Amino acid sequence: MSEPSIPSWYIYTGVPGANSDISRLPKAPPWREFKGTPPEDRPDEPPGEDPAHAHRARSYRPAPEAVEQVNAALYLRRPLLVTGRPGTGKSTLAYAVARELGLGPVLYWPITSRATLREGLYHYDPLTRLYAMKGAEEARDDDPGRYIRLGPLGTALLPARYPRVLLIDEIDKSDIDLPNDLLTVFEEGRYEITELARHGSGASTVMTSDGDAVSIRGGRVVCGEFPFVVMTSNGERDFPPAFLRRCVTLELPEPDPERLAEIIRAHLRGLADESEDIVGLFLSRKTQGQLATDQLLHAVYLTHHAARQGVVDRMELAARIMPYLSPSSADDD
Repeated sequence: MSEPSIPSWYIYTGVPGANSDISRLPKAPPWREFKGTPPEDRPDEPPGEDPAHAHRARSYRPAPEAVEQVNAALYLRRPLLVTGRPGTGKSTLAYAVARELGLGPVLYWPITSRATLREGLYHYDPLTRLYAMKGAEEARDDDPGRYIRLGPLGTALLPARYPRVLLIDEIDKSDIDLPNDLLTVFEEGRYEITELARHGSGASTVMTSDGDAVSIRGGRVVCGEFPFVVMTSNGERDFPPAFLRRCVTLELPEPDPERLAEIIRAHLRGLADESEDIVGLFLSRKTQGQLATDQLLHAVYLTHHAARQGVVDRMELAARIMPYLSPSSADDD
């Protein structure tokens, strides 16, 4: 069967090993243009591939509908809200887009019930500054930027020539207010660091979440290119309509047998042909409880190497490596 042709308007193709050109992305629509100007010392080229997640990104096999929605989010400069069961590849999608488009390391913000917008934007350490001021008289006029570190969201919104990729993982675990708090930042593409704004209109140097030093003037950050934001959800809650209409949405289905075989080939290459029985076991067990695709990969890898050492009952070993994440009754709506 021949591969379907890639629509010419796609920036992200989802093709294994592809290196696509982010500079082909057209100018933002007028209602999503932002005025931040990148510093002169910033490079004109996107930062390239993140070697720490190279295998994870290269082996990802997105469904056609996922590729289409990624491109919609890129063109429209809107966050992508990805919903699906654990193990369907929601978070890996962000790494795959960053790799193919050469947008550098993914900025990662894991969400808990205590997560706040301020945490995502920046952290200020007043105690350390207070101790420094007590220790030296000259520190009273010290730059407060020394005690500020930008969060993943705050770093993603720094003005740059190319968008950063931000993964906001499991946003459905957040406090009920966080999605609404994000609306203004997503709409305006800017935020203020109160401690720097109080200090005056001069420039302050702060650290980003990935360890770079950047200069911020007057405590105000305005993005140049809206970041590519992937927000994942396990479908454990509903979101406000105002939040949803500002997102491009994508629901990832459970992979079928053909896609599972493709995933195994991508990760484990030559083991796909000998894993049909393990895939069958995985699918039959999924009718009784929740399982994730990475559990299948673990079982295929382990049973292959165990069989080479003389283990006979591969199926029994595979079943032990694939415990249920939840009973089927817990998954029923």
